Amino acid sequence: MKAWWKDCVVYQIYPRSFYDSNGDGIGDLRGIIEKLDYLQDLGVDVLWLNPVYRSPNDDNGYDISDYYRIMDEFGTMDDWEELLEEVHARGMKLIMDLVVNHTSDEHTWFIESRKSKDNPYRDYYIWRPGKDGKEPNNWRSIFSGSAWQYDETTGEYYLHLFSKKQPDLNWENEKVRKEVYNMMTWWLDKGIDGFRMDVINMISKVPGLPDAPNRAGERYVDGGQYYINGPRIHEFLQEMNEKVLSKYDIMTVGEMPGVSVEDGKLYTNPERKELHMIFNFDHMDVDSGPGGKWDLKPLHLPKLKKIMAKWQTGLHGVGWNSLYFNNHDQPRSVSRFGNDQKYRVTSAKMLATSLHFLQGTPYIFQGEEIGMTNVRFDSIDDYRDVETWNLYKEKIAEGVPEEKIMEAIYVKGRDNARTPMQWDSTENAGFTTGTPWIKVNPNYKEINVEAALADQNSIYYYYKKLIQLRKTNPLIVHGDFTLIDGENRRVFAYLRTYQNEKLLVVTNWSNDQLEFRLPDFINFHPGQILIANYDDANLNLEKTITLRPWEAIVYKGK
Repeated sequence: MKAWWKDCVVYQIYPRSFYDSNGDGIGDLRGIIEKLDYLQDLGVDVLWLNPVYRSPNDDNGYDISDYYRIMDEFGTMDDWEELLEEVHARGMKLIMDLVVNHTSDEHTWFIESRKSKDNPYRDYYIWRPGKDGKEPNNWRSIFSGSAWQYDETTGEYYLHLFSKKQPDLNWENEKVRKEVYNMMTWWLDKGIDGFRMDVINMISKVPGLPDAPNRAGERYVDGGQYYINGPRIHEFLQEMNEKVLSKYDIMTVGEMPGVSVEDGKLYTNPERKELHMIFNFDHMDVDSGPGGKWDLKPLHLPKLKKIMAKWQTGLHGVGWNSLYFNNHDQPRSVSRFGNDQKYRVTSAKMLATSLHFLQGTPYIFQGEEIGMTNVRFDSIDDYRDVETWNLYKEKIAEGVPEEKIMEAIYVKGRDNARTPMQWDSTENAGFTTGTPWIKVNPNYKEINVEAALADQNSIYYYYKKLIQLRKTNPLIVHGDFTLIDGENRRVFAYLRTYQNEKLLVVTNWSNDQLEFRLPDFINFHPGQILIANYDDANLNLEKTITLRPWEAIVYKGK
C-alpha cells in the first residue's frame, strides 16, 4: 500500500467548538458538513475528528459510554454517514479518534464490572483491594489527586489515570482486546480512513502496579514509568495491526507522551508493523519548569531546535514524524511561541513556516490558519476543562494565590484551544445563534475567517500556499535535514536536501531585527524564494542575512 499519508496535511476538528448548525450552543456534525467547502478550499487532505461517540462529557468526549453511537449533542449516525460521504466527495479523507486506554464509568462494561467481583466484566477493568487502609498504590492521576477511586459496592478501588469517570481498561484481558478490535473493524468497514489513537502507549501496565519512588514526600506521585511504554505495548500494537490495521489502506497516528526517539523508531518503523506515526511531546515541554506543565518558564529556542532536530534525523529513513504546534490540549502557538499582539500575523506565518518545511505530516488545529489566540477569562467559572478545574481546586487548597493559578491557566490551559471557531464578526463569532457552551474569545471581531478570506495577505492564504508547496515539492516530503547554528537563541534555520535540490529555511523567533550569518559549511546557491512572510524578502543571499522581526524566508536552490 502506498504511504499516501506522507504527502498529506491533516486538519484537526474539535467538533464541540467548530460550528453549531442548530443554535443549541454546541458545535455538531451538520455544522462540519456546512464548512467542508472552506476546508477543501484551504487544501487540506485529511480531517481528524475529536471524539463524537456517545459520552457523558466529563472530559469532552474522551469518556466514551458507547463506541457504536454518536453523541446526541453532535447529531445522529445518519449525520455522521453523510459527513463521511461529503468528505470523500471532495477528495478528502476522515480519521476518527480512538480512545481505548479507558472508557466512561457509564459504559455498559463498567456498569457490569462494578456490580460484583465475579461479574463476567469485572476483569475488563483494573480493580485492586486497598493497602493499609489506603489506595492500592501511590500513583497520581494526570488530572490531579489519586489515580484510584474507591467503590463501595465491592469494597475495592479501580484505576483511572485520568478523571475518576474514566476507568482504565485492562488490556491484559484478551476479551477486552477482542472487543476493541471488533469495534475498530466496525468503523473501518464504514469507510473511515484511519485513527488517531489517544494515549495509546499507556495501555500496558507493569504487572503488580508497584508504588512509584517518592522523593518529595508527596502523597501521590507520577507513576508514568509503570504505564508509559509498558512491557507489552509493542505486542499489543502488533496484534492490533495484524488483526485490524493491516487489512485496510489507512493512516494511523498514536498520541504518545513520554517517548524517546528510540521508542519512536520502534513504533513507526514499517517493518515492525505497528503505527505510521506518533505524536511525541518533547517540544511541548520546552516552556515547562521542573514542576511540570503549570510551572511556567520562557521558551529557550536552542532547546526547541535540538528536540526538533533530534526527531528529524532520528526517524529519517526509518519511521515518520507528525508535525504540530497546536492541538485541543495545547495553548495557541501564536500566543505561546510568537507575539500575539503587534506581530500576530507575521509571527503566526513564521511559526507555520518553521514547522511545515520539516519532514513529516503536518497537523493544523482549527483556527490556527487564521491565527486564533489564547483567551483570558475573568473568572474560573468561565472555564469548562476538567483538568483546569482540578488544578484550580488543588492549588487553592494548597494556599497558592489565585492570581498565580489563573496566570498558569491563561498560559497553558486547554480551554485556550477550545473557544469557539471565529467565523465572522457577528455575535458569538458566527459560531452559534444560541449561547455557546464556552465563551467566545473577545477578539473575534478582528480575528475571524471572513476577515481572513477578504485579505490576500492573511494567515489563511499563507497556510494555503504552504499546503500547495508540499504537494508540488517532493523535496519537502522526502529530503533530509540539517540544523544550522543550533545554539542561536533567536534564529531557527535548517537545510533540506533531496537529489540535486536544496531548501534553506530561515526564521526569526524574536521582536528584534538581527543579522544572521550562515556558517561556512553551508554551500547553497538560491534560485528562488519559495515563500516569505514579508513581501519584499531579498533573493540575493549573502553570507549574512538581515532578518526583520519574526521574519521567515524559504529559499530553493542548489
